[in-house]
Amino acid sequence: MKSTARITAIGTYVPEKRLTNDDLERIVDTNDEWIVQRTGMRERRIADENEYSSTLAIKAIENLVAQYQKELNDVDCIVVSTTTPDYAFPSVASQVQDYFDIPQTGALDFNATCAGFTYGLHMANAFITSGLHQKVLVVTAETLSKVTDYTDRTTCVLFGDGAAAVLVEKDTENPSFIATHIGTNGKGGKHVYRTNLSTTMHGQPLSSSGKMVQNGREVYKWASRTIPLGISELLEQANLQKDDVNWFVPHSANLRMIESICERSDFSLDKTLTSVEYMGNTSSVSIPLALQIGINDGKLMNGDILLLYGFGGGLTHAGHIIKWDLTK
Repeated sequence: MKSTARITAIGTYVPEKRLTNDDLERIVDTNDEWIVQRTGMRERRIADENEYSSTLAIKAIENLVAQYQKELNDVDCIVVSTTTPDYAFPSVASQVQDYFDIPQTGALDFNATCAGFTYGLHMANAFITSGLHQKVLVVTAETLSKVTDYTDRTTCVLFGDGAAAVLVEKDTENPSFIATHIGTNGKGGKHVYRTNLSTTMHGQPLSSSGKMVQNGREVYKWASRTIPLGISELLEQANLQKDDVNWFVPHSANLRMIESICERSDFSLDKTLTSVEYMGNTSSVSIPLALQIGINDGKLMNGDILLLYGFGGGLTHAGHIIKWDLTK
């Protein structure tokens, strides 16, 4: 089915507080050289004690409205990707509806972890192309610092906080979505998790601290194998060559992982947008943060062809080839 949905606006927000590699040296046994060498990260943004995912989400949406002068009162669906909602319920999406007083809209949170943004785009495209909705607000918001174990030197250096929002609207003449590929490897769920009601998986006990636990080596191996195959599937679907893509925008999990994926996919790092160096791993927020950095740096232009690819816990992954064409 040919898409009839277009991404028309973007907004982002990150907290003011910075957590640098030097700061982390005073928390755990690590140092700047070790962190940069293994992750490419130099700092990450951290939410204040009274800042939650809904707080960050609202500020990202306000940024979208300020940049693109968009009206929200006719948004008919709000979808929010988050692994760190303020509450089990009400949802962050419901809080967004309340804050902006959007009169007639559906509102839901969902969790596709670090693939959340690309899954959110998939949902918005499906909702609009099917004719069920006309204008969907896709939001990602994470306060990962609140669930990070700062005694674990292998994971606490990775994660940061932030939020982003894009508006997806019906447009039969100039749709954004060219190709989509999604997938899941649920057997790998044990490699990155955070416990909730259950503290076992496949009959095996889990760390029940409520903090994130990650087997970085296994996630790295899975992503390095899986994402290049997904990229090939997207290009074949779209009948495009790698040279037709202006920018590759993967989830900014770790710069070394991105380098490995680029090498295996034959994509140049010079044609790759990331947010990892100064934002850390912000889960589902990392791709839109990279897009906004690309705009700010004068790299990302209307008319560019982008290959977006999210991947993470679940293990889930989702990619799109899109035409970038925002309106002001």
